[in-house]
Amino acid sequence: MSGQSLTDRITAAQHSVTGSAVSKTVCKATTHEIMGPKKKHLDYLIQCTNEMNVNIPQLADSLFERTTNSSWVVVFKSLITTHHLMVYGNERFIQYLASRNTLFNLSNFLDKSGLQGYDMSTFIRRYSRYLNEKAVSYRQVAFDFTKVKRGADGVMRTMNTEKLLKTVPIIQNQMDALLDFNVNSNELTNGVINAAFMLLFKDAIRLFAAYNEGIINLLEKYFDMKKNQCKEGLDIYKKFLTRMTRISEFLKVAEQVGIDRGDIPDLSQAPSSLLDALEQHLASLEGKKIKDSTAASRATTLSNAVSSLASTGLSLTKVDEREKQAALEEEQARLKALKEQRLKELAKKPHTSLTTAASPVSTSAGGIMTAPAIDIFSTPSSSNSTSKLPSDLLDLQQPTFHPSVHPMSTASQVASTWGGFDELGGLLKPTVASQNQSLPVAKLPPNKLVSDDLDSSLANLVGNLGIGNGTTKNDVNWSQPGEKKLTGGSNWQPKVAPTTAWNAATMAPPVMAYPATTPTGMIGYGIPPQMGSVPVMTQPTLIYSQPVMRPPNPFGPVSGAQIQFM
Repeated sequence: MSGQSLTDRITAAQHSVTGSAVSKTVCKATTHEIMGPKKKHLDYLIQCTNEMNVNIPQLADSLFERTTNSSWVVVFKSLITTHHLMVYGNERFIQYLASRNTLFNLSNFLDKSGLQGYDMSTFIRRYSRYLNEKAVSYRQVAFDFTKVKRGADGVMRTMNTEKLLKTVPIIQNQMDALLDFNVNSNELTNGVINAAFMLLFKDAIRLFAAYNEGIINLLEKYFDMKKNQCKEGLDIYKKFLTRMTRISEFLKVAEQVGIDRGDIPDLSQAPSSLLDALEQHLASLEGKKIKDSTAASRATTLSNAVSSLASTGLSLTKVDEREKQAALEEEQARLKALKEQRLKELAKKPHTSLTTAASPVSTSAGGIMTAPAIDIFSTPSSSNSTSKLPSDLLDLQQPTFHPSVHPMSTASQVASTWGGFDELGGLLKPTVASQNQSLPVAKLPPNKLVSDDLDSSLANLVGNLGIGNGTTKNDVNWSQPGEKKLTGGSNWQPKVAPTTAWNAATMAPPVMAYPATTPTGMIGYGIPPQMGSVPVMTQPTLIYSQPVMRPPNPFGPVSGAQIQFM
């Protein structure tokens, strides 16, 4: 059987639909392919254990669920993935496993699909037992023996006698479960069991290193122990010698399957004379007759044994450090390869930049073309290269403003409506328009809101804002060209000037008598009416004689109604 099965693809698709990336990755790491879990899937799951927002129980349950599969490949790879996360994942993963009452219940697992299934089922049962024992050990001592600090100031070397006598047997039980895997080199025939063996090999080195340091601490304290403690210590040491023989056989299998000789530690056994010295000391405490031995001889024997075990521990430490260095170099090589690949991808892409309609920078034929920047506050250029102050103050470019009424037409409209001025600058009497005659209104284009004359422009703007009379002028069409202009409805009638004639000469009060809040709807001082199609006058306007402000050309032609002189 090779390749992902249809069941694997369907299961992965189901997790994709439900949005569970963790469960999907677990499914991909434990497919029916006869090969170890892929590194990318294992790395992703390791990263998940380091994320605080990832549900660790859900991750563990997903792995436990995969162990219920009938295929030995899926079950074996589920155990491998779990073991990998226990070793390289965040500690809270193994903490959760240790808090569970039960883990893997695979003591009766058997895949009857083929001969290979029968053979692999045996190792699955042994492997699951070791993982259960590893979690139980963490529950008992609250740390992982394969990750404890080692050395003269390490955890096992600084432990007191009472705690040491309780801890070392826990290590022995875990070591027994590991060595019970009991695989031969000719049984490592596929990528799945090979992956499991490599994890067990690394655990064996680190676990035995902690075990070795615990024995060194035990020997250093042995001759100062009480009788019952010495008896327990002697039993522990004898078991240690047995397990050292077994671990040596395990390392031989590792060498046979192709593991580098430099990655396999050298185990130095303590001299056999040490065991005799320990037994004689216990016998002396029990009151039995022993051979004559001096304290100096016991000290020498103990020193030689500790030196031998220390050299073993040093060899184990070097192997562990070498493995860490190899892992670091592998990670650096992988990062370097990713960096080079990224640089190649960037080199293949054309050098283009994103542009928008408003951006002054655009691209053309792979080159960057710089367009002239637009100054939104600049005034439009004129043909005579002269700029007028009113236009500079009131122009905003969007929309473009143009002079609304020429000074000559302004004078004509004023003269035709209100009589105007005579040749000497005197105020003429306004005429009275008939009821059927509408006043001439300056028809301005919708987009021409100001004139070239500053006074006229300001007056128009003030009139449009409706300041002073409490009304707002709606006669300015701000809509876009082409839109329908609103009117006053079907019954709308234009307002006309009243028929009463006013004698400005007799009713005009002093100029200073009027406040600055004169209604803006009145047009004074010869200012033209406001723009729009609606008559701008809602009440008669008084025009005062003020020689300072005159129409630009009072002697121009007059259109419209004739001026009547009083």
